Formats: sequence, structure tokens, C-alpha cells
Amino acid sequence: MTAAALIAAHGYWILAAGCFLEGETVLVLAGFAAHRGYLDPATVFAVASVSAFASNQFFFCLGRRHGAAVLARWPALARHTVGLRRLIERHPSGAAVAVRFLYGTRIAGPILIGMSTMPSSWFAMLNALSAIAWALLFGAAGWIFGSAAGHLLREFGQLEVWLLGALALAFLAWRLCSRTRETR
Repeated sequence: MTAAALIAAHGYWILAAGCFLEGETVLVLAGFAAHRGYLDPATVFAVASVSAFASNQFFFCLGRRHGAAVLARWPALARHTVGLRRLIERHPSGAAVAVRFLYGTRIAGPILIGMSTMPSSWFAMLNALSAIAWALLFGAAGWIFGSAAGHLLREFGQLEVWLLGALALAFLAWRLCSRTRETR
């Protein structure tokens, strides 16, 4: 099976899972794959937007119902809350948008906002707007990267398979290292 066939067969569900967690890298790679013709750009945007929206809604609801218990259970997550709590108290609407773009706040942020007094409907609207902006920004970054890399890849043929594999492995190694440091 070729790389193109693998990406076409599994790219969308991998994108959805990656964007549900902390998927900037997955979305950039999907934008790259869309530029190469392996995925449909509109579908990449839709999947990324919906998955990112669902993720923050899930963590918001988790915070609304079980926020204190979640933070007590995972102290590494609770460490991210000091500055976030101040931001949420001072600028709750801005914080609801910003947590999508600030590294390390994508899970703790919606949980803390769920623990606040922000109405669920207001958070949902801000979350939808930020999910759309996020999907456009990082999907476009992948598309632009694909355009720039396309010139190089024409010269090297099958190098794109190795490039995508190396990027995926580098991302996984980085996530593993950062999770290991958080647990210490």
C-alpha cells in the first residue's frame, strides 16, 4: 500500500483524534497532505474544526461537573492553573478563545472555564469561533508548508514518505518527553 493510500484511508480519523487532543502538528500535517492531494482541504478544515470544538466542549463540561476532582487527581494539570485562573477572572471571554492557541492550556483551560461562572452557551459560541480560526490558521500553515516543500519534493521523489514519517516520530517523541517531565 502506498503512502497516499494510507493517508487517504486513515488521514481523517487520525486528524479527528489528534485535533481532539492537542493537534496542531496533526493539523499541519493534514494541511500538507491536502496540498499534496491526499486529503480534501474542505474536509480537513471541517474535521479539524468539529473535533477541536468537541474537545473543548468536553473538557468544559468535565470542569463544570467534576473540575475540582480532576485537578486533585492530576496535579501536573493543576500546575497549569495559577496563571490561567487569573486570566479567566480578568478576561473570561478572551481566555475562552486564547486557551486554544496557548501551549499547555488546551485541556486545563476549558476545565477551569467550566469551573467558572461563564454560561455554557457563551462558551460554546466562543469555542466555535476559536475552533474555526484555529483550523484555518494551522491548516493553512500546513498548506503553505506543502507548497514550499513541494518544490523540494519534486527533486527527491519518495522523500515525502520519509519526511511525514520523521515528522510524526519527532512529534510522538516530543509528546512522550513532555508528558514524562510533567509527571515528575
